Amino acid sequence: MTQGTPTQAYGEPSYWDNRYAQDTGPFDWYQKYPSLAPLLHMYVRRDHRILVVGCGNAVFSEGMVDDGFRDVVNIDISSVVIEAMQKKYQDRPELKYIKMDVRDMGDFESGYFDAVIDKGTLDSLMCGHNSQQNATKMLEEVGRVLKNKGVYILITYGAPVYRLHLLRGLCLWTIKLHVIEKLEAERSTEHKKWELTNPVSLDEGSSSVDTALRDNPEIHYIYVCTKAESVRPEVNHETNL
Repeated sequence: MTQGTPTQAYGEPSYWDNRYAQDTGPFDWYQKYPSLAPLLHMYVRRDHRILVVGCGNAVFSEGMVDDGFRDVVNIDISSVVIEAMQKKYQDRPELKYIKMDVRDMGDFESGYFDAVIDKGTLDSLMCGHNSQQNATKMLEEVGRVLKNKGVYILITYGAPVYRLHLLRGLCLWTIKLHVIEKLEAERSTEHKKWELTNPVSLDEGSSSVDTALRDNPEIHYIYVCTKAESVRPEVNHETNL
């Protein structure tokens, strides 16, 4: 997925059902678990209740459980991939797979999760039809299901100029930015440009992000959005997991 991609029916289950029926092998969008683990350890505890949105057939959540995380709920709009993942991980009770649209997570009660992890799902909606409306619905639902002080970790190709206004517009959270090189080879060099665990300044007038875009476009942006304590959930739903 790259910027400038023509709009697709990314919000439609049929698109993803067809895709996963054809591509049955595991695939992780953007980054694999080992590369992101140091950042997750900063913000998410192993006893936290975690939601991975748009999970697809990635092995990311398996990596989390292998690393000691004990409660990882995964949702996807595709019944094809959810059924496949339920079968694959039927003997791993720490991993749950549920067919659900991230824009309507009504089966989860408000404030249910400590952390929500998104690798490419918001980006997918931003490339599809009615992108702004769908992205806003998704982020509102993410904010609703998060506990106060819970974190939404967004891994994206979207630079701050494309994502900050959307994230800040909901007035739900405080935001930190981290960056990571896209390529494994770049991460393994002794003189890598970015240290994953060091936030990049988002202060007005800072040139850090501009420098990143100019000198090293091959990076992913990671927005760590911490839900403000003043935000109170308004709707409660019964959760059956």
